Order: sequence, then structure tokens, then C-alpha cells
Amino acid sequence: MNTAEKALTFWGLDGATVILVAARENTVFCVNNDQHCYALRLHRKGYRTNRELLAELDWMAMLDRAGLSVPAPIASLDGSHLQIVDEVQVDVLTWLHGETLDAALPNMDQTTRKTLFRQIGYDMARMHNAIDAWPQSVHCDRPAWNSEGLLGDAPLWDRFWENAALSTEQKTQFVAFREYAVSKLTTIAPKLDYGLIHADLVPANIMVSTDTLHFIDFDDGGFGFRLFEVATALLKHNAASDYNALSEALIDGYTSLRPLDVTHLPLFLALRAATYVGWNISRSAEDPTGKRNTRFVVQTEDLIRDYMATL
Repeated sequence: MNTAEKALTFWGLDGATVILVAARENTVFCVNNDQHCYALRLHRKGYRTNRELLAELDWMAMLDRAGLSVPAPIASLDGSHLQIVDEVQVDVLTWLHGETLDAALPNMDQTTRKTLFRQIGYDMARMHNAIDAWPQSVHCDRPAWNSEGLLGDAPLWDRFWENAALSTEQKTQFVAFREYAVSKLTTIAPKLDYGLIHADLVPANIMVSTDTLHFIDFDDGGFGFRLFEVATALLKHNAASDYNALSEALIDGYTSLRPLDVTHLPLFLALRAATYVGWNISRSAEDPTGKRNTRFVVQTEDLIRDYMATL
């Protein structure tokens, strides 16, 4: 019996059908017991502590109660949301049906795309409102996407300015940007909206169904600037021909419910892009040709150059 099959017994799901659907940061299975579908997550060893995972699950449960469409934790037979099986952290979530945003967008006309991005912004604001109304949010044991987490000596996603593929010129540019961004964030941080954020609302983590958007995969969620949340949702679309319209629609949807000063959005787009350059450092084995790394570096280089040119 493998770990996934053993885990099912803790939730009374013995004999259910188990299908592997993702094997990346975490290993995720779709579990079907002929009555319901669930997501069984086997967490990557060493990435999160038990306290961090329990905080994530409490957070998702709160958002579900607040009416957001997110995966909700399912209690195991002993009432716990987290079990350890073969030294692996395991949980079970509700299964959400739909297709990912990256699969849905190519089949949409521009009007539908704008409508969808307005809804993304609106639901993002709903999520932030629910978080800020949740007393436990300030006590969550989650990582911080603050200045230290983005630009410090030990960033959450590694030292982007030390990516081995950087040319001498690129490294100089990235180091200069880092130094400037540290100083800039020190100045503006007290005025920025800060709190729990999903931190990974990329197209693969937004699902589209007939009349609902689902936000999934809170694995990297933590404390951060709300502009960083917006930048994350927009970055992967910045090469789209209708990017400006999509960006305006998302911001319009957000600000219809919650205020947002986007003055410093270009800075956070550059910061978000830089995190992927750092993220890829420890994942070079997944990128043997280096194409992904080159894409991340070039995008970051362009955004840094454009941002620094406005100063």
C-alpha cells in the first residue's frame, strides 16, 4: 500500500479511486468514492512546518465560510485537518471543477477576457476584505513576502541577482535594482496595504467554471503587500496584446470594492518577475535547456529597465 492509499484510511475513504493529477511542488491526487471528489495533497518534505500548514488550512476554511470559492479542508476521522503518513504531511480538500485560466483565456474574445479580469480583481478584493475581518489573520504562522522576503540576504525564493545564467551586465543591473528597491520599500512600505495574500494567483491557480472563479493552491500564501498580489495576477499576461485592457479591468474590479493605490505597481511587477529568476536557481534540473530561465531573466530585465527609466 502506497502513501496515498494509506492516507485514505485516515479520512474513511478506503477503496476510493485515486488518480494522480499533479506532481510538482506537492503531489496531488483526485479521490473519488462514487459520492464525492476530493483533492488529496501529499506535501513536499521540509517546505512547510505543521503549524504553517494548519494555518493555511484554517485560512482556507475561513475564506470558504466567507463565500469565496476556494478548496475547503476536510476533517479526518479524528477531527484533524492534517495527518502524517510515512513521514509525509497529508491533507484532503474539496474538489473544485472547472478549467484553469491559462486553458480558458485563449478561447475567449477580448470582451469576455476583460469581464473575467474584472471578476478576478473583484474576487481578490473580496478575499482581502475577508482576511482583514478575520481576527486570526495577524497570528497566522506563514512566510512574509516583505522587503526581507523579497530582497533580503535570504529571500523566500532565493537570491535572484546571483542566478548563474546572468551576464555581467544583467548581474550589475539586478544588483542595482535590488539596492534601489530595498531603499524604496523602506520609504513606501508604511503607506502600503499589507496583510495575508495568496501570493501565487497565476493562471494555473485560478480556475474558471460556468459562473464562478476558484482560487486554488495557497501553498505560498503569506503576509505581503496587496500590490504584490495584483502584480502576480497580471505578470504572466504582460505580453498579451490586450494587457493594458486586462490590467485596467482587474484594477477596476478590485477598486469597485476596496481602495488600491497603483502608483507603485511597476515596482511590484519588476519585483515579482525577479522572484522567478531566484525560484529557478534550485530548479535547474527541471529546465535542462535553460529556456525557462532565459524567459524569466529577459522578462525581469525588461521590467527593471522600464521601471528604472521612469525614476
